[in-house]
This record gives sequence, C-alpha cells and structure tokens, in this order.
Amino acid sequence: MVDDDQVSDCELLCVTEQCSDMEDSSDLYDVYGTDDSPPLWEDHQHQCLEDLENVECLRRKIKYYFMNPCEKYHARGRKPWKLILQLVKIAIITVQMVVTFKEENLLTFKHLFLKDYVDGSMDTYAVYRQADAYDHIDHIIRQYGHLHNITVGNHEYEKNGSLYTPLSVCQEFYRNGTIFPGNDTFEIDTKVETDCVNVYPMYHPSLLEALPHFELHFKRMLSVKITFVLKAINLQTVRHRELPDCYDFTVMITFNNEAHSGRIKIDLENDVDINECRDWKVTGASARNIYLTVLFDCLIIVTCITSFSLCTRSVINGTQLQFEYTHYCKNNCGKEVPWSDKLEFVNGWYILIIVSDTLTIIGSILKIEIQTKVLTSYDVCSIFLGTGTMFVWIGVIRYMGYFRKYNILILTLRAAFPNVIRFICCAGIIYLSYCFCGWIVLGPYHEKFRTLNTVSECLFSLINGDDMFPTFKNMKQKSSLVWIFSRVYLYTFVSLFIYMILSLFITIITDTYDTIKQQQQSGNPTSELQKFLSVCKDLPNSGAYRLDENNGCFLDRCINRFKKHQERLTSEA
Repeated sequence: MVDDDQVSDCELLCVTEQCSDMEDSSDLYDVYGTDDSPPLWEDHQHQCLEDLENVECLRRKIKYYFMNPCEKYHARGRKPWKLILQLVKIAIITVQMVVTFKEENLLTFKHLFLKDYVDGSMDTYAVYRQADAYDHIDHIIRQYGHLHNITVGNHEYEKNGSLYTPLSVCQEFYRNGTIFPGNDTFEIDTKVETDCVNVYPMYHPSLLEALPHFELHFKRMLSVKITFVLKAINLQTVRHRELPDCYDFTVMITFNNEAHSGRIKIDLENDVDINECRDWKVTGASARNIYLTVLFDCLIIVTCITSFSLCTRSVINGTQLQFEYTHYCKNNCGKEVPWSDKLEFVNGWYILIIVSDTLTIIGSILKIEIQTKVLTSYDVCSIFLGTGTMFVWIGVIRYMGYFRKYNILILTLRAAFPNVIRFICCAGIIYLSYCFCGWIVLGPYHEKFRTLNTVSECLFSLINGDDMFPTFKNMKQKSSLVWIFSRVYLYTFVSLFIYMILSLFITIITDTYDTIKQQQQSGNPTSELQKFLSVCKDLPNSGAYRLDENNGCFLDRCINRFKKHQERLTSEA
C-alpha cells in the first residue's frame, strides 16, 4: 500500500478521473447492494490502488537505474561487477604493445643509402645538379654492395633459389622530346617509357662499373626508381616471450623530377612482409612461455566480450524503462515525454564502452594474427588498439561523475555539446572559405599555402596563436597586389577567429557551466523525469528496492503469480 503524501498531483488526477464514474452511479450501488457479489466500487478502488502501487514500483525501478554502483550495492546488495571489470580491463589493455621494428628499419635505410642524410630533412632532401644525381645513385649502389661491412643490424640480401635478388634501377621518361626554352619552343611525345637495369650484390661495384652506359635524360626524365629487397630478423620480441619475426623489406628510393623545376626530390619508402621463420631454435624459453602473449590477448578479448555483454544489457534495460515511462505518461497523464527526458535513459558511457570493447576486440584479433604471422597490418592494428585504449580511459570519467564536485564537468560537457556542435558547423563554413581562398591566392607565394592540408594546418595554428610571425614574414613580395591581399587576409582571419569566434565559443561553455552550477546549488528538479523521481523518498539502504515477494516489481510479481497458480493446480489435482 502507498502513502497519500507520496502520490503526485498527476497520479491523483488520473485516479480521480478513473473513479469519478463510480461516484455518479450511487443508485446502481443501492439496487445491487444486497447482491452476494462484491460491490463494484470496492473492486474499482482496489484496482486504482494497485495502479498506484505499480507507478510507485516504476518510480523505484527508474531511480534504481540511475543509482551509482555504491548505492545499488546498498539497495539490492548487487556487487559492482561492471566497475571491477572496467578497472581490470584498463590494466590489461594498457599493457598491450605493438613493436616499432618497421619504423626503426626505415630510419636505418635512410641513413645507409641516402647520401648525407640528416634526421628530419626528408621534406627538403633533393638534388639540384646533374653530377649530384649521379653521385647519389652511385652512393646507393656502393652502399648496397658493401651492406655486410657497414650495417650494424642483421640485414641480408634476398635469395631466389641460389641467386641473389638484384637491385633494380628504372628510369621513366617521355619517349621523345625536343625542348628549347630559350626559343620558347618544344616538341614532346607524352608516351612514357621505362628503362630498367639490374645490379647484383656481392660485387661491390660503382655506378660506372655496374652500368657503364647508364645515362639520365634530365630534360624528359620523370623519375628514377631504385628498388631492392633486404631481409632481417626481429630479435627484440624474444625478450617478450614471443617468436622472432622474419621480415622482408622492399626498399624504394625515388628521384622525382615530374615538375622539371630544377629540383629533383628524393624519397625513400619501404614495404614490409612478415613471414614465419622456417628454421628456428630459442634457448632458455619454452614454447609455453612463447605463446603467453597470445593467451594474454585472448584474455583481453574474453574480458572485452564480457564487458560488451554487461553494457549491452544495461542499454537494453534503460531502453525498456524508457518505453515503460513513456507508456505511463501517455496513457495515465496524457503527456508526451520530451526527447531530453528520453535521452536520459540512454547512457552515453555505456555506448562509449561498447565502442571501446568492439575496437579492442578487433585490434586484439589483428594483433594475434600478426603474432602468428598471418597479417602484417601493424598500422591498422595500432589504430584499433590505440583508439580502444583512449576510449577505455575516457570511460573512467563516468565513475568520477558520481562525486558531486567532479560531476559538474560531465554535466557541462553534455549540456553544452548540442550548442557547441551547431556553433562549430557555422564557424567551420567560415574556416573553409578562408582555407580555399588562401590555397588559391597565396599558394604560389607561400609554402604553408601550397596544399589545402597545409593551409588548414597553418590557419589552425594561427587560431591558437602559434607561428604568427613566420607566417607573415615568409610571404614573398614578388607581387605587391598579392602581398597587400595577404596582409588583409591574415589580419581579418586572426581578428575574426581569435577575438570573436573563439570568444563566443568560450562564452557558450561558460554560460552552460553557470547554469549547471546554479541548478546544483538550488537542488530543484529541472525536468519532468526528475520531478517524477523526486516523489520517491526511499533511500538506497531502506530495503524498498530489494526484489522479494512483497516488494518485487513487474517481472518478479509475474513469476510469483505463476508459481502460486502452479501450486493451486497441483493442490486441485
């Protein structure tokens, strides 16, 4: 039975409307008052009180759904399994690692085969004279021939049967061309031809010795590509109780002359294939220890699947409660539940954890396949594992939100998010307009505006107050009109975004923070859902939330009724 002071005005109104017809028909009660059957008014009154009890039960269910793990433990004695599981998952996911052997070898190849290479100079690494181009090609061939004597790693040439795989030098050029810039005349055949020659290792030749008739057609040359394959074994994995990997590195050095600007850019890339070593022997490590990493990844997958199942169940329970609450408001009170109240039942933290578990499961599967030499997609694996780890750590903020002082950050971010998205959409249109304008007008005169990507990076740095002076200074003054336009362009962009748009963005966050702070200080319910729950004054440790026969809610009451029905049928039989 429910006390009268716990019944809201809406519920009283609903009960009054349901029972008003019975009050107006007192004459019928007088006529049938001597009947042996129970009075109709008493049946209806009993039904009204049962409806109120169901409403109170719904209120408790919703209030229990929004409790934190400690309150749920006091309410029903349920242990915070999801909290414990998330903490364990954070610890084991963070331990996962991906080896950086590929990137380290790429840097090694640059120092071995690129003449006078310095770290970080790849963007400006180029040749400008014909003799320098020949010297760089000669340097690559010499270093390749002397690889055994110069490398500090375990690099080796690739063998095809009993023969070594050769180094390939391929020159791409227009088939025919007669170019006279002095007379402003040229004749060109745009069909591209490729001329390749091979150089075998172990003979330590120079360019003239290996290719005595090699000639670069600079005026019609598009590129020179030098390709060779090296093999290596990654021994560092033995320390982590994992079988070493056997790598095949396909090294590609490109001399790019497509622009014909007098500057031939040089770039080095490598593709890697990971193979299972054919004959291996590891002393001091048993097979059981070697495959511990795979078992550890399997443990992570099982943990994430468990977390995924628990969070999915919570999301389903929240959706069902939302349907029950919507059905109650629509049928009993004639009200439509606003979307803001409906979204309260959708816990975004559970969605984040579900996404994190999905990414981690996929990344762990890829990691197992890499360890078993099935795949070589380190980049894809690292993206999945890295993003999953980031979401796992962000999910910890959910439990910080149960503290009143820390919860204001979460509430502010959630409340300000819609306004922030709308604001960013409007500001993004202005930002893109400046990007396209700078790319089209300033691209030929400023290196930071050469591509749309670099333009966006430059303008984003300006918004944050970085690199302002070099951006203004490096503008070439070849055209007075463009130079004046660049000043107007940069000054208006900085003034608009720093002094206006950025200030408005901060104002949106600040106003939302003040609003949330005032709501917390007042303690008054701000939504229909909060008003509905505020009627229930039962504390978590009051025992009202425990699922026994008397206090049980919908599902438990149905089970109890079914049991009683079965017992009655048994007794009658």
